[in-house]
Parts: sequence; structure tokens; C-alpha cells
Amino acid sequence: MSKLLIASAAVLMASQAAANCPAITGPQAGGKYPHLFEQAEYEKAQGCSLRFSENPAIKALNGRIQGNPALPALAQRLPAEPLVIAPYQRIGVYGGVLDGISKATESGTSDLLSVRHVNLVRFNDDLQTVVPNVAKSWQWNKDFTELTFSLRKGHKWSDGAPFTAGDVAFWYNDVLMDSNIIKSPAERFMSDGKPMKVEALDATTVRFTLNAPKPGLVANFALDFAQPFLPKHLLSPFHPKLNNTADARAKKLGFDDGYALVNFYYGQSNWKDIPTPLLRDNAKAMGLVKAGYTANMPTLESHIVVQDTLEGRRLVANPYFFQVDTAGNQLPYINEISEVFIGDEDIQTAKLIAGEIDYKAQAVNLPAAPVLLENKGSGQYEVALRPTMGETSFAFNLTDKDLEKRQVFNDLNFRRAMSVAVDRDQINEIAYFGLGKPTQYTAFDADTASFVTEEQKNAWIQYDPKLAAQLLDKAGIKDSNNDGVRELPSGKKFELTIQYATQGSATEVVEIMAANWTQLGVKTTIKEVTSDEYRNSQTANDLDVLVWVMGRPLSTLASNNETLLPPYDNFFGLRTGMLWEQYRKTGGAEGVKPPATVDAMDKLASRFVELQTGTPESIELGKQIAQRVVDDLFIIGTVKAVAPIYHSRKLGNFETPKTWSYDYYRVYPYLPTQWFLSDDNLAQQ
Repeated sequence: MSKLLIASAAVLMASQAAANCPAITGPQAGGKYPHLFEQAEYEKAQGCSLRFSENPAIKALNGRIQGNPALPALAQRLPAEPLVIAPYQRIGVYGGVLDGISKATESGTSDLLSVRHVNLVRFNDDLQTVVPNVAKSWQWNKDFTELTFSLRKGHKWSDGAPFTAGDVAFWYNDVLMDSNIIKSPAERFMSDGKPMKVEALDATTVRFTLNAPKPGLVANFALDFAQPFLPKHLLSPFHPKLNNTADARAKKLGFDDGYALVNFYYGQSNWKDIPTPLLRDNAKAMGLVKAGYTANMPTLESHIVVQDTLEGRRLVANPYFFQVDTAGNQLPYINEISEVFIGDEDIQTAKLIAGEIDYKAQAVNLPAAPVLLENKGSGQYEVALRPTMGETSFAFNLTDKDLEKRQVFNDLNFRRAMSVAVDRDQINEIAYFGLGKPTQYTAFDADTASFVTEEQKNAWIQYDPKLAAQLLDKAGIKDSNNDGVRELPSGKKFELTIQYATQGSATEVVEIMAANWTQLGVKTTIKEVTSDEYRNSQTANDLDVLVWVMGRPLSTLASNNETLLPPYDNFFGLRTGMLWEQYRKTGGAEGVKPPATVDAMDKLASRFVELQTGTPESIELGKQIAQRVVDDLFIIGTVKAVAPIYHSRKLGNFETPKTWSYDYYRVYPYLPTQWFLSDDNLAQQ
């Protein structure tokens, strides 16, 4: 053989070797971040070149996305810089339907939202390290007032349109800051109470310029359900401030004006699971699909909604998703997600026992654990008990419509009385099987904020009916005729009704609270309602008592002071002092003036988000914040416990989360895009 032929053969063999990347899985894959590589990083480390493969069913799945064009080749759908995932256990197989269950269209849905969720960054599964996702990288300036993200070249929306830094700037400047779309932007997206400056420097570089330091902003993106980007190519032609023909364009499609169309897609909300009216017949009837628009707003998520009804949702894999595994297979592996809405807790438990659900954590309360554990063999599933980040907490409506009750609820003696009247040890034994620990609400999840003291965690949690009775007497809530029922200062009988949803509290917890208060002379009844009913009544300021899971990890409060100030949470949590919030937002023109402690907390919270966690000043401020929360007792804690996390044994590459927690966005840190469904997994359990 000639030297030329030998050399040519060697070159060919070398190129073939370089073309076959090893499909490395597990933590041994190495890399800057566990299970995570940029393509160039992986190829350099392995001396190879990734070859990409697609789901054999992807064209059929794309055909179910109304309005999506025919698919180009995979090379034209993936970014030039895809994110490479090293699966937890093994390379998955394509196909299957992930079966999930939620309470209703906006209740108990974050389980499945977290499966498909993306953001600029995310927390790694150590729950400490922020790692890349939609963004390749980010950089702060020295004083944490300028944050620059680098995006992926060639990244595309689910309809094939380019995703660029302009989509981030559009989300912030033209949607979030336009009062015709969002009436009042969330505080976490502001800086020092004012808008940030968000600029697209080029197609893949976006810069956030802040009015004050906010080092927790990156962590906020990693934790947040709201995604800081929107498809400008879809919405900007109908945005009246960006296009002088926007209204005319929208009217041709049956809308009153351009804003009506933008709101039709965006839904007046940055929450993603509101039902979209753009699916199926409605989209066709309005001419949207015929006019070349997708029936649903394009996404960067792993799956996109293709059906949305009162009974549930159906989603299919995003054919333009930006992640691949170490063998070059485009993720996700799972073809579809099926989400059914069932509000009844007993029916939900029955479906879990029967093995009809593939993953569930949210709204699975600990009292259901024994029956779930007993049947896991026949149902072919696993159940793990994990620590919760928050605890079931309660509050009284500090701006109640009933002015006499409002006055009582604002008396600290009353709130202290109702706290020490609750038998937390009984709650722990009956509702949590002795697996929890009675603790006071301090705003911080104490497991992530070591500066919270034992005194703060134990303040006003002792079960002391005698002290409770004395404090109620001080508050003017007395039993003047010794009939066992206390009266308001006016002489009217004082009675409470606790409306609750099982998504926010186990029934057993509420039953014990009601019995304790009734025994004290405050007759209390309970009424179970759906999550939607609870939230709507809370929004209307119609509830006397509020009950929900509260408590946030340090990383949340270091970037988002939402739970420290009225109304103390968003629409989906526990809210009290609604009229205080109104007063603050309108500069006193509307609502009710809050007490001085609220302004004091505002100053502490505003400074806290400007500091790096772990610094002496941050630690001292954290202590002061926790102490003020305990001293005010606007929100009252019960027991911090554990909660069940359920998954089918058919679900491959599933890593049980370290915590039962909404705050890190459920399974988002655990790479659910590399989950796969296979009966082969049953034999490996």
C-alpha cells in the first residue's frame, strides 16, 4: 500500500473516531457543571464530534401544533450551540405519554409546569449552584448593578422563528412595563422600586442595568416560574406602541385593537398555565391559523400545549428544543404530557394507588402517605418523603371587610392568643405522624437560613390555653355570660369560618386548629373549597382566616421581598392586608394605611436584596427581618414536616428531589427533559 493511501486511511479512521462521541451518563461525565456541557466543551473533552438524531415521531407531533410550519431538518432546528445533557442513569428511549394530575386549570399544576419549564438559568440539583440553561453564561459588573447574559446562537422558538436578545428586551420594555398589558409589575422585576434598563446589545447579548445592587437577580431567574422572554415576532406586529398598523391588523382577525390580541395570547398574566382560548376551533374561527399564526403562543419549553379544556391539557414535544443528550439525541425523550384535572383528593389518591399517574408531588398531603406506601408494589410506583421548604401557616385578614373583626385581628394580643391556642404537637402526631417539628413562621426557611435563632423559631408556639384565654381577654374578646362562646367588644358572638383547599393544607391540620379555637371559646367551623374558590375569595377580601403553605428559602428572599410586605404573597399563596397593599401602591389614594412596622420592614427588605448573602451585614439584616416577622405575627406557623413525592417505576432517569418544594420550582433542578418511559425500568427497580 502506498504511503498516500496509508495516510488517507489514517485520516479517515481519525475522522470516524472523532465523529462518534461516547454517550457518557451519570456524574462521571465531568464538566464544569454536573450533567451539563456546552457542545464545544463536550467535544473537546472527549475528542469527538456530536452527531445529532431526532425523535422518529417528531414530524407527527409537530403536525398537532396548530399553525406550525412543516419541519426543516434537525440541523436547522437545533441551535448552533445546543446544551448537552449527560442523563442521570442512561440514554433514554423516545416515546410515551407522561400522565399527570392537577386539581384544576390553575391549581396544583406546578408539578407539570416544572417538567417542561425553562428559564435563562436554573439551580443545579444541589440547590446551591446556579447553572446555564437558555442562557450560555452571564456576568456581573463589580457592584452588581449591571448583569449581562449571553444566549445561544441559532436558538429558535417552537414555531421555528429565531429566539434573540430582542425577545428578552421586548418582554420587559414592551409588555411587563406597559400598563395596558400588566397593570402593576411584580416587585421582583424592579430595582429599587423602579424599572430596570433592559437592552439587546446584539442578537445573543442582553444587559440588565439596575438602579441599585441586586446580586440575587440571577438566582431569581433560576427560581422563577415567570419566563423573561416573549416571542416578539408574534406579538410586536400587534403592539400599538411598536406598530402604527397594529390595531388595523388585529381588527382583521376579529379583535377590538392590538392590545386585545396581545392580551389574548399573553392572558394578562406571566403565569403560564392559564387556559388559552387560542386552541382548536376558536383559533380557526378567528382566522389566526389561516393567517399564519400558531394557535398557541410559541415557547422555548420542552413541550407545548396543543389541547386545553376544562378536563385537562395535552402537550407534545417541542421540535425545536435546544437540548441534546451526550449521544446527540434531541431532548425531550417523552413524546407527550397528559394532564387531567381532578379536584377531589380521594379520587386523586385512588388514581395514584392504581399506578395511573407517572409523577406527582404538589397537593399530595402527608396523611395520604400510609396508603400510598402500602400499595406501591401493586401500583408499580415509588413514594419518598422529603423535607418541606415551607409549613402550613395561617393568618387573619388584617383588612377584613367587617370593621370590628378587622380591629380585633390587628390586636397583637389576639394573634398571640390564637397562636398559643393551637396544639402543634397534636398536629404533628395526627397530620404528620410525628415526622415534623412545631415551628413559628419566620419568613425564611430556617434550614437554608442559619441565622434564624431557636428563640425565633419557638416564639409563641407553646400550647397554652390559659395564656391564650388571658390574651383574648386583653383583646376584648370575652365570654361575658359564661356560655362558652366569646363575644366581640360590641357584644356580638365571635365566630370564624376557615375556608381551605387541600392544596394549601391537609384537612387534619385545619380540623385541629378549629377544635382548639372552639375549645377556647372562639367558635370555628371549617369548609373545604377548591383552590380556585379559595383564591378568588381571598382576592375579593372575603375571608376572615387564611391558610396556606408559607416559608421561603434564603435564595428566594435574597432577591424577592414579595413575602415580607403586604399582601405577603402572590395570587397563588396566602395573602393578608390586601387594602394595605392598595394604599402603598396608590400612594395613599386608596386602601387602608398600614401600621408603621410595615414601613420599617420595607426598609429592611429593600436593603436585604442589595446585599450578597453570607456577608455580616446580610446576616444581621436577616436576623432583624425574622425578628420583626415573629414580633408582628401577621402570619403564624404550625409544623414544618415532610411530604410525599410520587413517581412511576416506568419513569427512567428520575432523581428524587432533595426537598418537597415549590420554591426551586419542583423538579426543574433535576433535568426532567431527560426522563423517559419504559417497561424495562420496572425490572431495574
